[in-house]
Amino acid sequence: MQFGIFGVGDIATDPATGRVPTEHERLTATVETAVHAEEAGLDVFASGEHHNPPFVTSSPTTLLAFVAARTSRLILSTSTTLITTNDPVKIAEDYAMLQHLADGRVDLMLGRGNTGPVYPWFGKDIRDGIALAVENYALLRRLWREEVVDWQGKFRTPLQSFTATPRPLDDVPPFVWHGSIRSPEIAEQAAYYGDGFFHNNIFWPTEHTRRMIDLYRTRFEHHGHGPADQAIVGLGGQVFMRKRSQDAVAEFRPYFDRSPVYGNGPSLEETMRQTPLSVGSPQQVIERTLRFREDFGDYQRQLFNVDGMGLPKKAALEQIDILGEEVVPVLRKEFAIGRPAHVPDAPTHESLAARK
Repeated sequence: MQFGIFGVGDIATDPATGRVPTEHERLTATVETAVHAEEAGLDVFASGEHHNPPFVTSSPTTLLAFVAARTSRLILSTSTTLITTNDPVKIAEDYAMLQHLADGRVDLMLGRGNTGPVYPWFGKDIRDGIALAVENYALLRRLWREEVVDWQGKFRTPLQSFTATPRPLDDVPPFVWHGSIRSPEIAEQAAYYGDGFFHNNIFWPTEHTRRMIDLYRTRFEHHGHGPADQAIVGLGGQVFMRKRSQDAVAEFRPYFDRSPVYGNGPSLEETMRQTPLSVGSPQQVIERTLRFREDFGDYQRQLFNVDGMGLPKKAALEQIDILGEEVVPVLRKEFAIGRPAHVPDAPTHESLAARK
């Protein structure tokens, strides 16, 4: 099972100091957290894609290529690549290029994003969101798997005898996760192609997440890719830890209360009861994460958000240390117990190349 961290590159005021980091500081801190994740023994670093303030992650492949040059083992992924507003030709070429530069340590999560204005900025209509995701991904798959593509669709100009360059490393396209928190059509898309399904359940109650994952697993089996429990599932979560749970809650509460996402909503305690947000001791995070298997079955990838909301870089690096030293080793051991032999690991470039 893979464990890692993800982020969206938001810039926010630190309520403890009143300071707002610059874009340069935020980006360099993001790189530092990625490098530190590898040093701590984690498996994956994933970055989001946003094209509006207060975010700075407008070019994930640029960021991940820089991280690739600073690391040797870490899998580089995205916590959203916008399949709706990006040209699938550019996605095909950018991620194949990144795949070569990173020696195969690349996969990506496709999503529609949650920022409505981004659609007209890139000449698209948000009302076409699902249709764009379906059509663009169908083209992306062909661009990675066929040397010469002739294609015509609804949302972009036709292609005639087109070859995307560079070709995928070892003729093996990057593995794709389809990310969705609310759209059954995307769970169906992932199941249809036998790809991974990532539910970033960070804000959602267990019952909703279970319905989406069960739908994906059922349809995965329906489409002939194997038994439902062999479907490839990833989950998100958010953690903040200190040795004593009361210290974690006291330190994290100002960031929660002033967050543009969490603030002015349910209390910290209520949010922790209703969602996967885990604020407390390492043991509490372990126990909470282990319950994910009880709720959703055996799965392949667990990513944690440890920065953003104005949290200082020092705190984010400390969270990575705690994950690497105290939490993930226990989770690896516990998740391995009772895991059926036929449940696959998350695909990697090496495993996909060997299978090919």
